[in-house]
Amino acid sequence: MCDYTEVCSQLKMSEGRIDLTMSDTGRVSIHNSLYSRYSRNHVEGVSVEVCHIMTLLGYGEETRRRRVEKYRENDMLWNAQHLDSTFITAGSKAEGLTCWLESDHDLLFMPKGVLCVEAGIDLHTIPDEIEVYMMDTRAYPGHCRMLLERCDHTHLHFDNKVLCDDGNGNTLLSSGLLLDVLSKRKFNIGAPLERAGPSLPRLIGQEINIDLVFAVHCQCPGILQRWAQRSRHWPPPDVVQKVVSLGSVVTPIGFRGSEFKYFEWRICFNMGETELVNNLTETQAKVYVLLKMIVKEVLKPKKKEITSFVLKSLIFWQAERNATAMFKDRNLIQWLHDALGTLRTVISSTQLPYYMIPERNLMAACGLQEEQQRKWVADIADMMEEGPRVILRLPKIRRAIICHPEPLLWFSRKRLEMEMLRLEWMIRFEQSRRDANGECDFSDIILTEIQRRMNEIALVVCLRMFMEGGIVTLQNDIFSSLLM
Repeated sequence: MCDYTEVCSQLKMSEGRIDLTMSDTGRVSIHNSLYSRYSRNHVEGVSVEVCHIMTLLGYGEETRRRRVEKYRENDMLWNAQHLDSTFITAGSKAEGLTCWLESDHDLLFMPKGVLCVEAGIDLHTIPDEIEVYMMDTRAYPGHCRMLLERCDHTHLHFDNKVLCDDGNGNTLLSSGLLLDVLSKRKFNIGAPLERAGPSLPRLIGQEINIDLVFAVHCQCPGILQRWAQRSRHWPPPDVVQKVVSLGSVVTPIGFRGSEFKYFEWRICFNMGETELVNNLTETQAKVYVLLKMIVKEVLKPKKKEITSFVLKSLIFWQAERNATAMFKDRNLIQWLHDALGTLRTVISSTQLPYYMIPERNLMAACGLQEEQQRKWVADIADMMEEGPRVILRLPKIRRAIICHPEPLLWFSRKRLEMEMLRLEWMIRFEQSRRDANGECDFSDIILTEIQRRMNEIALVVCLRMFMEGGIVTLQNDIFSSLLM
């Protein structure tokens, strides 16, 4: 691995742009006018080095796979104890792209006795004990209203507090009323925080933020088939079919610009999108991570004008339209430059088709003000002119470059071991629940040993910091820094 001086010398690249064009055969050629002062070899060297650094920071393929496996295992254990609902880890945790405390934990919970279906679904194929709602898609694209089609034989799953008449004799399930009811409900997950959109945030301890989102499972084969039939480079056919088989959900949030938003629901594909992210190449995933870092550290949106969801759709379109073989480590900076160019266009035009339902504009009613829009367009233009040097704007990457090779490698190994132990602790915690109230047997030998080793790692890191003249903090702070 290069040291800081070597990397910085390679990063002194000139301005430019990448021109992407699609040939008749579907192959993409990158006409590279990005570099005028340094050779392609220099830029490719920086790309490879940044990829290596990101692997050490926890964004490599092997680490991603291990995280995904652990969260899936934890979901299975959790759901084995909850007979009336299904819980699914979503977002960056399910995608394996963030460490334990690096971002919030997104968690969907879905009642098992309720189903939302697209028009044309044969209700006779659905068990009688399932309460069925029909999707009324006469709303902004990607949204719907839920009309009660069939209640189960014993009772309505939802009480009358959240049901209302649409004026035409149909019974609607109101997203707004349901959220009001849910926000007052006691969940056996942490302490409640202020509601945010469809999310019911919870806080576990002092550091773990859970974004709990209610969802109803949805059958919408027509929407998914339209997505599946598009001409594409990516994902491969088997992944396309798996995404279709995973179906969708609807969540209680309407289109922000709609006068009927409190009655509308958003059509989401959380499980399918997780599968898509998990099938990105390592380089594509790292471009996505870098793009999120740039938005967070450089653009710094205050009101979620640009979200990870927007960036994810942007990366999906980039992957679909370009040959997968072109996404190599040595091309990381090129593809990041391309993604920044697309993001600049998205912001200036306030247009970005949702990857799963292109008719839905993800930037519609995003709240982006004209002055903020101009500033961000200019900021991105400046970043594009910097070429590969743009990564020096990112504190996490910059600190890793400054760090000498041996300390970075040593710390990365300790950090990865700590994170994997924490994930194992999470799973063992679920396995050790000893009664119906969910109390855990903390005397469990494996839990005890995992905690002992975690304490040992924190102590070793403290000692090294002391020996190297660093500021030694409390053990809890060491735990946090290792899991960020």
